[in-house]
Amino acid sequence: MNAASNLNIAESDLIKGCLDGDRRMQQELYNRLSARMYAVCLRYASNTEEAEDILQEGFIKVFRKLDSYRGDGSFEGWARRVFVNTAIEHFRRKKYLQPVTEKEENTIEGKYVSVLDDLGEKDIMDLISQLSPGYRTVFNMYVVEGYSHKEIGDMLGISEGTSKSQLSRAKVILQDLVKKHLDAERNAK
Repeated sequence: MNAASNLNIAESDLIKGCLDGDRRMQQELYNRLSARMYAVCLRYASNTEEAEDILQEGFIKVFRKLDSYRGDGSFEGWARRVFVNTAIEHFRRKKYLQPVTEKEENTIEGKYVSVLDDLGEKDIMDLISQLSPGYRTVFNMYVVEGYSHKEIGDMLGISEGTSKSQLSRAKVILQDLVKKHLDAERNAK
C-alpha cells in the first residue's frame, strides 16, 4: 500500500489503461488509491485483517465495475463509494445488528455531548474503533458517510428505528469512552 504513485499519468489515461487490461495501469491505480481506501475499510472493520479483506474485495469490484464510471464527479469519490458499499456488504454478511422493538427505540436517550474538540483525529478514530461492529458501522454510515437512517436501514436490512437506536447507543458509548480517555490523560499529567 505504500508504493509510490506516478502522478504524471492523467486520471483518464489511467482509467483507459485499466479498462484495456494494462497491468502497469492497474498497479498505478492501486498505488494511488490503496492508502485512502484502506483508511475507509479500517473504519468499518473489526481489525486490520478484516480491513485488508475488504480492501482486496473493493479493488476487485473497482476493476470489474470500472466501465460503469461515467465521469460524473470525481473518480476517487466513485471508488470510495464502491469501498463503502463493499464494507457494508461485508458487514451485512456478519449479521452484527439485532432488531430493536419500538418500545426499546422509544426508551433510548440521546445524551451525547460533544467533547471531541479536545481530541486529535487519531484519538477519535481509536475510540470509534472500540465500538462493536454494529454500532461502528451505523455510526460511520451516518456521521462520516452522511447516509440517512432510512438509507442505512435499506442497505443493512434493518429498520430505520434500529439504525437510530444503534447510532444513539454508539454516541452514548463514545461519550463514555471519550470521558475515560480524557480522565486518563488528565491523571497522567
